[in-house]
Amino acid sequence: MKIKIPLMLIMLLASSTYSAAQITKSEKDSIYIKQIEDHKEPKKVLHAEPLYIDLIRDLGARKGEKEWNLGLGLTDNLKFDSYEALVEYEWAPIDRLGLEVELPFTFYSPISGSRKDSLPSNHLNSIKIAAQWSFFVSEPLATSMAVGYINEFELSDFNNFGKPFIRGNVYNPFFIVAKRWGHNYHSLIYTGPLIEQDFSTNKFHTTYDINTSFHYMITGTRNFIGVEFNKTFDNNDFDMTLRPQMRVGISDNLLIGIVAGIPVSRENERLSSFLRLIWEPKHESQ
Repeated sequence: MKIKIPLMLIMLLASSTYSAAQITKSEKDSIYIKQIEDHKEPKKVLHAEPLYIDLIRDLGARKGEKEWNLGLGLTDNLKFDSYEALVEYEWAPIDRLGLEVELPFTFYSPISGSRKDSLPSNHLNSIKIAAQWSFFVSEPLATSMAVGYINEFELSDFNNFGKPFIRGNVYNPFFIVAKRWGHNYHSLIYTGPLIEQDFSTNKFHTTYDINTSFHYMITGTRNFIGVEFNKTFDNNDFDMTLRPQMRVGISDNLLIGIVAGIPVSRENERLSSFLRLIWEPKHESQ
């Protein structure tokens, strides 16, 4: 009997410790989500934002939020390597509305055996301006929806810069729906047409993108792992790239995202990589 009593006490203690650990983990998730969602009005749902196809501010953006992004990427295009770089600023002038300005660059380097004169010219691809309106935000459903528009003024390459300065335009309306499943699992669909106009010929070319993403957010943090499926329909052609990714918080307002690109059905592109540095300056209401 004397042996059984201490044994029972040990078992009871272990059981209570396990239960406390489970509760703590659950509470940790709940507390973090409440910090994001219940910090102030208007209501906002915490969603994992894809790293490659970036959103124009968070869904359900609150007035005063802002963010700087610096992106660096490398793509193997069989005959040459292309290096991409972007500088991006996004902000919310009013609740639920996000605005963005982006400058994307592309530079090219020959692969051994290829001729330099066969390379495309380096260029500032375009000047991109965008807006995104979150028209539906439901905390009970953990769901947000938004519509938006990106206008991309395509520029001439550096060899012909200014001849003309703007060579075309891309019109890109889009729709987003995002859903959080429980505390940790996130899904998102980003879709819309890209209508490209060439000013010299006045011809139009339309493709359609469907980008889906799934993420697991680490308990009590903004860190996540996940994957994007970037799909493009171009007449009878179909391209898809898988982009496994992860995001890690360096400090309260600095994050780094790492993305790999694995083409599934592209004829001229092999593996790629992309790095995104995200800085969110604090605003007065915080």
